[in-house]
Amino acid sequence: MTVNETKLMDFVHKFVGDLGATMAAGGIVIGCRLGLYRALGAAPALPEELARLTNTAPRYVEEWLRGQAAGGYVEYDAATGRYSLTEEQAFCLTDPDGPIFAPGAFQLALGALKAEPKIVDAFRTGAGLGWHEHDEDVFTGCERFFRPGYSANLVSQWLPALGGVEEKLRRGVRVADVGCGHGASTVLMAEAYPASVFTGSDYHHDSVDQARKRAASAGLDGRVQFEAAGAQGFSGGPYDLVTTFDALHDMGDPLGAARHVLSQLTPDGTWMIVEPAAGDTVSDNLNPVGRVYYSFSAFLCVPSALSQEGGYSLGAQAGEEPIRRLVNDAGFTRFRRAAETPFNNVYEAKP
Repeated sequence: MTVNETKLMDFVHKFVGDLGATMAAGGIVIGCRLGLYRALGAAPALPEELARLTNTAPRYVEEWLRGQAAGGYVEYDAATGRYSLTEEQAFCLTDPDGPIFAPGAFQLALGALKAEPKIVDAFRTGAGLGWHEHDEDVFTGCERFFRPGYSANLVSQWLPALGGVEEKLRRGVRVADVGCGHGASTVLMAEAYPASVFTGSDYHHDSVDQARKRAASAGLDGRVQFEAAGAQGFSGGPYDLVTTFDALHDMGDPLGAARHVLSQLTPDGTWMIVEPAAGDTVSDNLNPVGRVYYSFSAFLCVPSALSQEGGYSLGAQAGEEPIRRLVNDAGFTRFRRAAETPFNNVYEAKP
């Protein structure tokens, strides 16, 4: 074997960067859970000052800060020994309700990685691993990862991009949010359109219980309800709008789900399908966003789909054309991409 030393060192640098990022994920989640980022965002601090503000141990905080500074997540002033956050770092690290909240993504990643022994077995056997079999951080982290994007785009951009849907919502219609998880998307829509009523559904009972609590806390009990049901069995139609947020690719029988959605829609209804941003070929997705989604998909999306009846998996990077074919095969007559962000594509399907 002849090894090119320059190419070897390039790969070693990549490996070292990835190893540092892997270990840094735990530090990012710790910084969020202990309020370290929030406190540091208020004012620059010495390690002992930050520890005092957060009721934590100074030596641990000192080491945490050094690692965060080495990774570019906090700033270090060698002249004063103080650490701080830039406006941009604070924007991404301190506000769980903002448009970007990085700690939620890392919480999801760490939760998913806890299933590594089970995923190894799944690779060997081809069996699935149900969503409900994962660590609690997967469910909480998933909401904290996706909710900021929904908050920033759902009401302001995605729904208005659908033909005639926003007008209907303002007038008052019935909406089904399928695969709703903790109900973040359901609650956002219900708060924005008080004349409409919403039904969220998810096969994961614990998530449905959490969604009910979220709706109650938001004072939406009268207009929002949730049921524990899969995508092939949710009830209550006909609906003027059915939504699926980052959920279709997790289903073991997506064609059956699409057919059921069609059966639950009014003749002039709309199915809004929000899926991870992806190109149609593997080569199109060989980029940082594709890497994130392929990696999550191997631990979460493909195992979840293969655990269900149907045993088929689109994967998180299916792309537009496979979804278009699935929608057409289900009996829909119109399909288009209505909106997009760096992380999501939004499709509109109509009977």
